[in-house]
Amino acid sequence: MTSDSSSAPVESTRLTAVTDGVAQVFAWEADARIEVRGLGGEVVIEANAAGLRTLAGHLLVLAAEGVPDGSHLHLEDSNGLEEGSLSLVLERCDEEE
Repeated sequence: MTSDSSSAPVESTRLTAVTDGVAQVFAWEADARIEVRGLGGEVVIEANAAGLRTLAGHLLVLAAEGVPDGSHLHLEDSNGLEEGSLSLVLERCDEEE
């Protein structure tokens, strides 16, 4: 993770998304820093404590009762992640394969 200025939200930020009539509120903690990078065949998600709590909150929103299958959140280096990060999509999928 870089110590340069971040493209992640500096102040606590909230985003409301509506899927099939169900509102989902995603919140970023103040000073959250999240970086996603590829390392060989692995994906590394590196974050400070606020970033980890933010990711955990996003996952809990998607796991909530009544959230429709296919609900998702896109995170990119210009949208919630550190500059230079790989894009990350968090998606709920209740169907078994």
